[in-house]
Order: sequence, then structure tokens, then C-alpha cells
Amino acid sequence: MYIWGLHILDIGIILIYILVILWLGKKAAGKTKDTGDFFLAGRKLGKFTQFFLNFGCSTNADQAVAVSREIYRQGIGGMWIQYLVLFLTPFYWFSTFFFRRVRLTTIGDYFTERFRSKFLGGSYAVFTLLLSLLGGGVGYMVAAKTMVAMTPKSPDQYSYEEKLSVEQFREFQDLRSRRTGLSPEEETRFTILNEKNKKGELRSFISHTNPVFFYFIYAVIVGIYTMMGGFRAAAITDAIQGMLIITFSLILIPIGLHKIGGFSGLHASVPDYMFELFGSVTMSEYAWYTILAMVMANLVSIIAVSSGMQTAGSAKDENTARFGMIAGMFFKRFIMIFWALAGLLAIGLYFRKIHDPDLIWGFMTKDLLFPGAIGLMLVGILAANMSTLDAGSVSYSALFIRNLYEPFLPGRSEKHYLFVGRIIIGITLLGGIVVALFINNLLELFKYIISIPAIYGASIWLGFIWRRLSKAAVIIQIIICLIIYALIPNLFQAMNWARHHPAFLQETQPKSVVITTGALAEDVKNGLADHVGQSIKKAHIIPPTGIFFENVASLDPKNPDSPKAGFGRFHAEIWVLNWLGIDFSHFSKAQLVAARFFFDAFFPFFLLFIFSLVTRPAPKEHLDRFFTKMNTPVQRTEDEDKKTLAEAYQHPERYKQNKLFPRSNWEFMKPTRLDLLGFGGSWLLVGLIILLLWIMVFL
Repeated sequence: MYIWGLHILDIGIILIYILVILWLGKKAAGKTKDTGDFFLAGRKLGKFTQFFLNFGCSTNADQAVAVSREIYRQGIGGMWIQYLVLFLTPFYWFSTFFFRRVRLTTIGDYFTERFRSKFLGGSYAVFTLLLSLLGGGVGYMVAAKTMVAMTPKSPDQYSYEEKLSVEQFREFQDLRSRRTGLSPEEETRFTILNEKNKKGELRSFISHTNPVFFYFIYAVIVGIYTMMGGFRAAAITDAIQGMLIITFSLILIPIGLHKIGGFSGLHASVPDYMFELFGSVTMSEYAWYTILAMVMANLVSIIAVSSGMQTAGSAKDENTARFGMIAGMFFKRFIMIFWALAGLLAIGLYFRKIHDPDLIWGFMTKDLLFPGAIGLMLVGILAANMSTLDAGSVSYSALFIRNLYEPFLPGRSEKHYLFVGRIIIGITLLGGIVVALFINNLLELFKYIISIPAIYGASIWLGFIWRRLSKAAVIIQIIICLIIYALIPNLFQAMNWARHHPAFLQETQPKSVVITTGALAEDVKNGLADHVGQSIKKAHIIPPTGIFFENVASLDPKNPDSPKAGFGRFHAEIWVLNWLGIDFSHFSKAQLVAARFFFDAFFPFFLLFIFSLVTRPAPKEHLDRFFTKMNTPVQRTEDEDKKTLAEAYQHPERYKQNKLFPRSNWEFMKPTRLDLLGFGGSWLLVGLIILLLWIMVFL
């Protein structure tokens, strides 16, 4: 029996999962007595819970979908849209250490204490609460798109408009596959359909699922158990959700490999250039320098993710926090190998059969799995998103209470702050729905989220290691970067004059390239090769891409003289670099992306150094107290920790002997044996993961 395209067995599995996590939320609520319990689980979480908390908090179904989506579009090199975090993982060894040592509740508290500025703490809270809407929107959108792909209508249920959209999509893909040999009439028809496709008017299928209805049900479920138990509920449910994440990550692989004919069948169905691990400079949007640029931008951003303070701060000590973070993160990196393999399988099985690459995961699930297994997949996807939404919503609630609400209304009871905190959780979850309704492209959101936290990330990194960093410099840098990274991109894509301004509608030059690749089964069938794997040459046309706007398309695809307009994000970073006289018309897509992210990574530091050198730093007494605390290990009990800190504050000079540069403003401490083992060992694990990826690609 099926309801809206889902078997009743799958629906039953989903309902059981929902009831279990709601029960766990209620159980955790009994142990939540004050804001310390609600926001930090009483700072009592051990290694096992920390492992699953970090694994679950950092692992979203949207990341699996993003990996498979980009591999479907770009080949294995597309995985770096998410997998670039592999190279960031060793640095969590230090960021987690900083967050536990600082002994605060939120990153907003860090700005308030380090720079003696409630304004900076409050501005970070406002910024992060607004950014949280984007993160929430991603989670909703991925879960909904997967459900959409798994509940398709039968063709006889299509309306006339739906049927026309599906037929035109198939016509577009047929013309696209014959791109280099089209007649003039076919070329005109392709141009019309291509413009429609850019604007999302073509569909490969139509679904029963109404995303808006789905969003609200999803938000209510997450909201109920998180409001009841706070961070403790998030940590407990993340342990169960972690197991489900593993299930949904692995379940498609053996069935997909069997259907395509094993790894030999995979290589016979996917072009050679799509197996290039670091992307083809000619064919991919993710060349090695693009990956490096995105890594640098993300490295600046990771420390500004608000939940980082909660996950580290909830651990009973700093070594537990470090272990939980590194172990959870590397286990996620290992699981991501299977996401990448799923993306390659999607190319071989469904290339150009789906109108929206975001639907790949759901389409594969519907096609490959059976009743019961489909239910497990759906539960795994729900769990992956919930495990991030729950911890994230608690951290956003903590920011609001600690850095916005309590400063204006101090002295209220713990019960009062808990009540308001629970309301804020609901508001942030509902806010994500608004974002999901207005943004339809998952890749646009990911590229946006990578760079935006760098606005605050640069000052957090520098604030922990450089005494000379001043409050005035941080404020100026944040204002300038907010204008370039957030204000202009959003304003310009919404303003008609900008979207139609000729200077902003520039595109790169189209290119025709010939690549040498191994023949596929399709090439043998079409008489282009004698056998699979034979070296042949293929012509590819690389279409122009927008320089300042993500896409540039005709307003009326049927009219060749129709004016064009810009769609998607406006890249203000490229616009600023253009003022320096750089000609971007000959850049590839990969080079444009790299230029943008290198700017995002280094520009904030440039501003901070310049303005710090000409403004006044915080008083020496204040800085001594802050860095003394940072150099004092966390003790086993709260009472012991308070006593040790009090003694350290009386003798701040005792730690100077541990500084690498004792007479400078740099607070680099001599590395301990544990520092070397943790950081060096993490890089060895990075190498091991890359080796496993290489083995998978060349099997």
C-alpha cells in the first residue's frame, strides 16, 4: 500500500524514529535545571558523547547531497565543494583547545571579553542569528528535495504545463548530448531551451510532495525535542542519529555498483576526465588552485561557527573536547568517501536524466532501494539534518540570551532565561523555512556560507594569538567586509538597475576544447571507438559564464535580440578586484571562483593589520588577564578550576617562559608533546583519507 508515493512500511519506520527522539528529548528535559545545563550540558560530556556530538553536529544530509550533486555535474573533482574541509581538520586541534580554555558560553562572549566590547559581542550574535537562517534553510531544502525525488507523480497525473515542462527537458538533454553537431534550427531551439533551464523552468519529473508543508512538519519535530532538553537532548539524540547517518551513507553503494556492473562498469560509463581527483583545469570548476582558495577561505571561517563554542565547552575537559572533535570530524571525512562514490554512480546511471542535481540522492534512493530500505534512507537523512539543526539552534539561543537579551534585561531568573531561550529556538527554526522558500539552489547557499563567516573569523583567530589586535580595527574590518561580502551581493541581485546594468552582464569568452579520453560504452555503441577504454578525442564546448553575476540569461529565450539580466549572487569581490584593472573575460569558471575565495580569505587580515597598527589596543592589565586564562589548563572540577585561575591571575608572568617569542605581541606558546602528536597525527590521517580516495577512484 502506497501513500503519496511512499510504501506504508517506510512511513511506519519514519513515525517510529520520530517518537523515539521525542521521548529522548523529554527524558533529557528532566536533567535540565538551568542555563548551564541547557546551553552546555553542564560541561560534563565524556569522549563517547563528544564523538557523536561532533560527528552529528558537523554532518548534514545537505553535505552528502552537495557532494553527489557536484560530482554529478563536474566529476570527482566536484567533491571538493564539501571535501575541502579535509585539509582544515588538523586545525580543529587548536580551535577546540581555544574554545575550551576560554571557559565561555558563546563566541559573542569571546568578543565581549577579549575586546571589552558588548557591541562586538552583540553584533556577532545578530550576524550569526541572521546567518543561522541560511544554515537552517539548507537543512530544510535538502530534506524536502530528497522527499520530492522519492514521491514522483505518474505521468498520467501531470497537468498540461507539467507535461510540457518534462517533454521540453527531455528535448533539451537530447540536443545537449549532440551539441557539437546541431543544425542551425536545432541550435536555435537549444538556445531557447537552455535559457529556460537556467531559470529552472524545465523539469525531469513532477512530485506529490509540497515542500512548504514538509518544512513546517520538520521544524515542529526538531523544535519540540530541542526545546525540552536543550544541548543535552541534542547530544543524546546525536548518538542515535550518528548510527542512522552511517546507514544512509552506505546503503546505496552495493546496490548501485551491482546495477552498473561493478567498478569496471563504472569506468565504462563515466568519462576519464571525471575521475581526475583534483579536477581537470580545462573541464572542471574545481581546479587545484580553486580548491586551495576555498580551503583558505574556509579555514578563516571555521572558527566563527557558533556551535564550536558549545561543542567544545560542553566537554568535561580540554583533552576530551579535542578527542571528540578530531575523532568525530575524521570519521565524517571517511564517510564522505562513500558520498563521493555515490556521486560517480549517479553519473554512470542517470547522467542528464535529472533537471535539478540537488535531487540526485532522492532519485537514486527511489530507483535503487526497496520498501523498508527507503524508510531507513529517509530516516537517515532526517537524522543527519536534525543532528545539526538541534545543536545549532541551541547555540543560537545561547547567543541571543547571553549577548542580546541578558545585557538589556539582567538579573532575571534562570527559569525566565530558559523560557526565552526555548522561544528563540522555535524562531530560528521557522526562520530557516523562509530562506528555503526563496533559495532553490543548494550550491549557491554553500558557496555563500563558506565566505560569510570569514567576516568575524579573521578577528577570532588573531584575537587568540596577537595582543596588538584592537577593538577599533575589528569594528572597521567587520563593517567593510559586511558591505563587500553580504550587503552588496544581496542588494545587487535584488535591484533591477544592477541586474540589467551592461557593465555587470559581462561574461567570459566561450571556448572549444578537444580532450583525449577513454571511450565509454556509449561511444562504442555510436561507432566512435572499437572497444571501451580506447583512447579517443572528443570536442567539448565550454559555454560563457557570468563574471559578476552567477548566471547571465536572456529575459525572453525565444527572442535572439532579447536583453539579458543577471541572476544569482553578485560577486562583489570580483567587482572590487576589477577596480585594479584585472580583465576577467578570459578567466575560466575555476579561476573566477579561486579569485573570489582568495579575496575572502586574505582581505580581512589585511584590514585588521593595517587598522590595528594605527589604533589603540586594550589595556595591558586586561590582556594579561585574558591570556593568563588561556594559558591555564582546565581542571577536573569547577571548584578546582576557579582556585587555579585565581592563583594564575596573581602571577601572570609565570607563563612568559612558555612563549616562543617572549618579547613580542604574539602569543604563540611552545608546542607540547600532545600538540605535536595531535596536529601531526591529524595530517597523517589526512594523507590516509586521500590514499583511500585515490584507491576508490582508480579501482
